[in-house]
Amino acid sequence: MTATEERNLATIRAYFDATNAGNLNAMINAFDEDARNHGRPVGRAGVALVLRDIHDTFPDTHTTVEEIAAIGDQVVVRLTVSGTHLGVGRLRVNGGLLVGVAPTGKHYSVQHIHWFTLRDGLIIEHRANRDDVGMMVQLGLLPAPLPFGTTPPNT
Repeated sequence: MTATEERNLATIRAYFDATNAGNLNAMINAFDEDARNHGRPVGRAGVALVLRDIHDTFPDTHTTVEEIAAIGDQVVVRLTVSGTHLGVGRLRVNGGLLVGVAPTGKHYSVQHIHWFTLRDGLIIEHRANRDDVGMMVQLGLLPAPLPFGTTPPNT
């Protein structure tokens, strides 16, 4: 593993440690001023808005790194993410499904995959694949899907 890959892994591990500690400033400062989120140029300020909204909606968010790999300037992480719905979402994050939704007080735990690109020890690009539907089911905001192979009842 190269020194750059080691540094990138350390940056991402520190980012998720900051997430678990609720340290928004450390999370925000892991991003470059010109960061992109899901391909959109949002800058550090845009990332801060999203991270604050997620934190306000799920103040006890916890991440467990299940797998992590670095190749060059890329770090990919598979996580278990959990939290309790204690706030009202204001931004179209978390699949855009929680804007204006009253807190349920319910806990969720789902899988995420995050893909980061780093430069000089800072995140310059972030993409993620999350189980937002699974989260919504666990929060009681969507019905549970039928088991595979079952036929829905006639209504």
